[in-house]
Amino acid sequence: MKWRKLGLVFFPDGSLPWARHSALTPTPILHHSGCIRVYAGFRDGGGVSRIGWVDVEPANPTRVLRVSRHPALDIGSPGTFDDNGVILGDIVRHENRLWMFYVGFQIVAKAKFLAFSGLAQSDDAGETFVRVQSTPVMDRSPEGCYIRAIHSVLRTPTGWRAYYAVGNKWQQIQGHPYPSYFTACVETHALESWPAAGIPCLGPVGDEYRLGRPRVYALKNRLLMLFTAGSISGSYLAGCAESIDGIQWRRGELGLPLSTDGWDSQALSYPAILEVEGRVFVFYNGNDMGRTGFGAAELLDW
Repeated sequence: MKWRKLGLVFFPDGSLPWARHSALTPTPILHHSGCIRVYAGFRDGGGVSRIGWVDVEPANPTRVLRVSRHPALDIGSPGTFDDNGVILGDIVRHENRLWMFYVGFQIVAKAKFLAFSGLAQSDDAGETFVRVQSTPVMDRSPEGCYIRAIHSVLRTPTGWRAYYAVGNKWQQIQGHPYPSYFTACVETHALESWPAAGIPCLGPVGDEYRLGRPRVYALKNRLLMLFTAGSISGSYLAGCAESIDGIQWRRGELGLPLSTDGWDSQALSYPAILEVEGRVFVFYNGNDMGRTGFGAAELLDW
């Protein structure tokens, strides 16, 4: 794949208490107003993420039109699965509403964190979202004790298919625990209810210990998965894979390199695609897992 980098699009200026820095897991949709709306997780001074949005111009996605002044989705109540942060999973249109799958984080005493999937819906064109329930729609199970995080939801002839990260162990790196996870898929008839186990699709290779944030798209008569892989050697980079059936995947080259300097010179992660009027854009994070904001690139050839 060949891309033309468009540059840095957005990072919080620190003026809002709930959005001091970062714009994690940027997830674009075509808004009813005609703009591109990119949902992302903005972090407060303590590093806790809340979901906001950034509207950009379709003809020039680096031109910011509007930024949410309040969270579209705030953290959960104390003691709930999402009381220590929420980041984007996916947004789908269904029954004249927008439905947001998100990943909720909780801090516990004997693990670094837990991360499970919640569901919220919007009746105001995506300005704000309200939780469908206060518990996960994809909770812990024997498949994943620590992480079951939905990042992509697609329609099927009989319902829905989700691609998600599964974490059941921790990798010790220089004395610190890091989550180890792989990608799986699962199907359901109802957005609010998902099985306790799915089918493994793609996992780490070589010195990688985690492969996640799967974003799956139907392009050019095949399925394309974008993902992010972390290695023991310290790299945190985006990759891609192709599939015919959505179960068996063949890894390829995303073709989106690190820059020689600047905001995406050390890491490149969490890519998400949007096709607008025949043009294909990817929005992604750079250094320090989104602390430097998100940028965009345009697909030139595949």
